[in-house]
Formats: sequence, structure tokens, C-alpha cells
Amino acid sequence: MNVFKFVSPEIIFGPDTIWECGIHAVRLGAKRVFVVTDKGVRASGWLACVLESLAKNGLEYVVWGDVSPNPKDYEINCGSIQYIENSCDSLLAVGGGSPIDAAKAVALLVSNGGKLSEYEEVDSITRPLPPIIAVTTTAGSGSEVSQFSIILNAPEKRKMTIVSKSLIPYVSIHDPNLLETLSNQSMIYSGVHVLTHAIESYVSKGATPMTDLFAINAIKLSANSLRQVKGGSRSKELNHCLAMANLNAGLAFSNAILGAAHAITHQISGWFDIPAGIVDAVLLPHVVKYNLSANRVKYSNITEALGENITSIEDGSDRVIDAIASLFRELELPDKLSDLHVNLNLYPILAQNIIKDICLVANPKQMELNDVIALLRRAY
Repeated sequence: MNVFKFVSPEIIFGPDTIWECGIHAVRLGAKRVFVVTDKGVRASGWLACVLESLAKNGLEYVVWGDVSPNPKDYEINCGSIQYIENSCDSLLAVGGGSPIDAAKAVALLVSNGGKLSEYEEVDSITRPLPPIIAVTTTAGSGSEVSQFSIILNAPEKRKMTIVSKSLIPYVSIHDPNLLETLSNQSMIYSGVHVLTHAIESYVSKGATPMTDLFAINAIKLSANSLRQVKGGSRSKELNHCLAMANLNAGLAFSNAILGAAHAITHQISGWFDIPAGIVDAVLLPHVVKYNLSANRVKYSNITEALGENITSIEDGSDRVIDAIASLFRELELPDKLSDLHVNLNLYPILAQNIIKDICLVANPKQMELNDVIALLRRAY
């Protein structure tokens, strides 16, 4: 039998768990917490809840709220300086993937030094990081449970994928109530990102029986929830399902890694500053078509998880691309890169960056530079 590992933070899931931040910070030995967030979280009011919880538990804190939607290496350098100058001893990230990825990157630099670009090899972190607590305010990134941090190399306009078990937060807090302040459109973009996480981790070369359980559940939950959000439905039950889909997908991809859709999305969203979920919607059907022959059984299972009735493995795998594309049409998402104003002349440069992305290693089918360029042209 195959041997596999599965890594995870301590997970706190449920309504009003945002108020437990201070308790967990104290338990981890924190005295002065570096709180990482962004403008959107400030405006939502959730940051105030976190700060109140820290204060009630006798903790000092410093707020770094300058994280951009695609955090850049020079921003991380600034955050690291603030962390050190304020004598902080722990980090608490509040937000979606951007603040959480940024907090991980700051923790890496203040403990290991150097440049972020020096840590793009898997598990290249050698010294322990300060404790990290992550509070997710969206249902999309999965960063709150993952060993990934995605940071833009600003001079190269290339997203760096840093992967290490050291980056997994000590505590991950999932309060479904926090999704109440998101618009339906934001929920759809985030949900498509969750679905893409789940599909890619399910067929990844690194998939295991354990990651498969989380991935297939995330596909079912996200597909069903996305249809309800598009239909105008919002409820505590729906928020719970979306939050659970995000958690399941995050645990799956953190351990199984991802694939070509994410390798490509990282670079396009980073270069053009486009939400990842929108890019995923364009790319995923094309990537699935490229990968289909590598695992028809699993792609058939995906079709069924998306809510389609299938008669056989062949029937399911033959219909998987249409099932995905049909869902995205129902959600009124773009289906061409030209719709996103992606410049065709930049494809050779983008392809060079895509080939360097670590996610491509786990893609179920080998992909070379020419394959990437050809896929980008088909998606245009």
C-alpha cells in the first residue's frame, strides 16, 4: 500500500468563532500581535471584532493594513520591517488569500531572512516561523489551511509560489457569518476558485485517498452553492456550505498540490491584476480537455459530483468539459481570455513564467512550453 502524509492546522469552524482570536493567540504565547489585513476587511467591520478579541485577552497589537489584492514582494519587505520595528512575536491574518499569503511571507522573512525569491523550491525554509493565526473572511483562497503563499515578484510581474509545511498557520478560523458582507458576484468568483482548487487537487499527481475525500466533497458543495448564489439565494445555511467547500478544497490542494489551471491563472491574474476566479472560469475547461486522457475515471466522477447523471465512466468523462462549461455559462462568466483583455502578444512571456510555476509539476499530464502557448491561444 502507498504511504502518504496529510498536514493541517488546528481548525476552528462555526458561527461567531471570530471572537476566539484572542484566546488562541494567548494559548500560542503571543504578547504583541502583528495583524495583517486589507482595506476591504477594515470596511466590513470584521477587523474591529478581531482587535476587540485581542484587547479583551490582554494582548497588544500592531495593524498592517496595506496589503493589495495581489500582494507584491516589496509590500512584504515593508511589512517585515514594521514587524521587527514593533517587536512583534506572532501574526494574525484577517481576510482572503491576499492578507493570509502576505502574513505567511512576512513570517518567513522575519525568521529566515533573505529574499522571497530564494524560497521558491519546495520546503526550502530552514528556520521556525513565528506563530500564525488565520481568519478567513472569504470562501475562496484556502490559504488559511494551506502550505502555500503566492506573492508577486513585482520587477518580473511573475507570481511566486512558495510551498512549505512551515507556512501552515497554527490555527485556522472559519466563521461562516463573515461571508455575509460579500456581494453575490464576489461569492461567485470565490466559489469558482474553490471549485477549481477541488477539481485540480482531485486529479493531481499528488492526490491520495484522503485528499480525494475532501476534493470530491468540495466539488459537490461548491457547484450546488454557486447555483444557489446565482439564483439570488443567501442564507446562513448557504454560507455554511460555501465555507465548508472552501475548507475541504483547501485541505485537498494543500496536500495534493494543484495543476496547470492554477499555474496559468497565477501568472495571468498577477500580470493583469484580475481576480483568480474569473481567469479560472476561462481556463479550466481547456485544461481539463488537455488532461482528460490522463484519468478518465476521476473526470467521470467529477461530472457526477457536478450534478450530472451519468451511465458509465466513458459517458461521464466525455461530458465533463460540457458540465463545467455549462455551469460557468449559468453563472454568466467569461469564456475567453480576450474577454479579460489579455494581450495575445504577451503569451510567450506569460508562458515562460507559467513553466516556472511549481503547480505545473503536479498536473496529471506533462506540459511543455509549446503546450502552454497552444492552450493560451485556444483560450483566447
